[in-house]
This record gives sequence, C-alpha cells and structure tokens, in this order.
Amino acid sequence: MDVAAATERIAVPRYLVVTAGILLEGDLRGHPSHGLRRLDVLVQRIRNGLAQPATQPALTWSADGVLNVDGRMGLGPPVAFRALDALAGRVARTGIAVAAIRDANHLGMLAPYVELLAGKRLIGIGLTTSEALVHPWGGARAMVGTNPVAIAVPTAGPPVLLDMATGQISMGKVLDFAARGVPLPGGVAVDENGQPTTDANAAVRGAISPFGGAKGYALSVALEALVALLTRTALGPDVRGTLDATERCTKGDVFIAIDPRAVGAADTAALDAYLTLLRRSDPAPGHEAVTVPGDRARSAREQSLAGGVPVLSATWERVLAIAEEVSLDMTAPPGGN
Repeated sequence: MDVAAATERIAVPRYLVVTAGILLEGDLRGHPSHGLRRLDVLVQRIRNGLAQPATQPALTWSADGVLNVDGRMGLGPPVAFRALDALAGRVARTGIAVAAIRDANHLGMLAPYVELLAGKRLIGIGLTTSEALVHPWGGARAMVGTNPVAIAVPTAGPPVLLDMATGQISMGKVLDFAARGVPLPGGVAVDENGQPTTDANAAVRGAISPFGGAKGYALSVALEALVALLTRTALGPDVRGTLDATERCTKGDVFIAIDPRAVGAADTAALDAYLTLLRRSDPAPGHEAVTVPGDRARSAREQSLAGGVPVLSATWERVLAIAEEVSLDMTAPPGGN
C-alpha cells in the first residue's frame, strides 16, 4: 500500500488513505468481514464524535524499549502505523520494542501491520482485544473477546504470516454471513440460550465459540489479560467501540518488534528451506497442496488485484450512499484527471 503516492494522487489527508487502505486489504485478501462493510460504522462513529480522524496520537517512551501511545480517539490504522514507525526506529538500538496503545479506534486486519515490520527484516507481533463476543469454555454467555493475534517472521521471500482470532470465527464474519443469508459452519457459535447454531442472526444474539475448545479459551483469556494490563484498557464485557457507533472505544492494542540481528539470527536460510519442505510435502486426500501461514491470503490478494475485488452488492450500495451524503462524485476519476 503506497500511502504517499495515493495521498498525492487523490488529494485527501493521509490518515484517510491509510484507513481506506486497511479496509481494502480486508476485501483484497478474501476477508470481507474486515473490508468495506466496516465503513458504515466507521463513518457513523466519526459523525457521532467517537472517532477523531485528524487527531495526533501522543507517543511517550516510558522505558528504553516501551512506547505508551494515547490514541486520543484517532482512527486505528494511522495511530498504529505511527507507533510502528517509532518501534522500527528504536529497535535497532534496543533489539526489542513494545508499543501499548489505548483510546484508538478499530484496527481492521492485523496482518498488514506486522507485515510492515517484516518488510524491515523485523519480527512483528500484534495483539488486540475486542468486545466480549466469545463464551468461556463450559459457559453459555459471551464474556471474552475474539482477541486476534498476528505474527510475521521475515524470510528470503514473503514472510510467514499468521493473523487469526481466538474465536472459532470473527463477529465480522458472522455479520457477513448474516448479510448474505448464508448459514454458519457447524460448531462455531451458540444462540442466546447457549445452544449450538448455524443461524448467523441467532449467533449475533448469542456468542462465538472459542477455537480449540478449552485451549483456545485459555489462550484468549491470557492474551486479553496481557493486552489489558499493558494498555490499561477494559476487559471482557466492559470493552466497547469496535462494532458499534455509540460507545467510546475501550479496547487495547499491543505491537512488539524484534530485531533478529540482535541475537545473531539475520540468516533465514534454514527457515527458508523448512518452508520449502512444507510446501513440497504430500497433501492429504481432498487437498491440492500444503501451504504455510500467509500463502492463502497472498494468493487471494493476487487474484483480486488481477480480476477485481469482490464486494457484496449491499455493501457497495451503502458505500455509494455514503459518497452521496458527503457530495462525493464516485463517477469522477481520482484527482479529477
């Protein structure tokens, strides 16, 4: 995402281009739950004064490798990228640096953030909390966030790239299934009575199930505890503001940058060979090939760039309606050229 070039070409503030780019990445990579369908709520949050697009975050180094970030109600992507720029500048000296972000709006997909660090030959780790959307293992009511985690490890080629929620499915995807009128896969959610359901609308009223049963639940709680403690943000049912247009955002975000050269691990030859070994290993019946984390999203992105970005018609109609509301001519070429 060439933010500088795009900003100059369409003559809009950088923070809006950055945020639009993150939404686009969701659709490009085959995750419409984190794509343009999020625009409507984001616009409403701005109109309701819950997101301040032009605000500048306050960055304070509280220790040599610890950055405290007060987002000041800013849009999540530009706040996070400011923090990542600061980490990348510091980690050459400290070897590892951590950013704890509070009072910033939804980040969207985590993958592009840690990918940025991997592009600088750094290991990137991203953690964030969400509203209580997941039921505890053995519980029936939503009490825990989906609490995504992303990890990018640089290689000679594309990085190993993990981006996953600790619920069986994200709420964004549940809402996407509901919008398309498609049933959920079995075992990913329960209704308001705690009974398993494939009805996406019933799941919205109920709860998402933790992935991997008790292990996924334990991981989610551990990540929530880590993020909330470091960012001094809310926990569980007190987290608000990533899905609604009525509450101030109370989740937290943590990014960690690690320079492998600090421990003499700049050479990725062994890792590269291992990834090749994995990709060339025999696929199981019913599978075309073995992939490593990040392969499928990159493939989806390449296909979208080549053949167009699939967007649900209802989502695109809402985008056009928002454009009309702000007197933006969607038929005019960017920049008026």
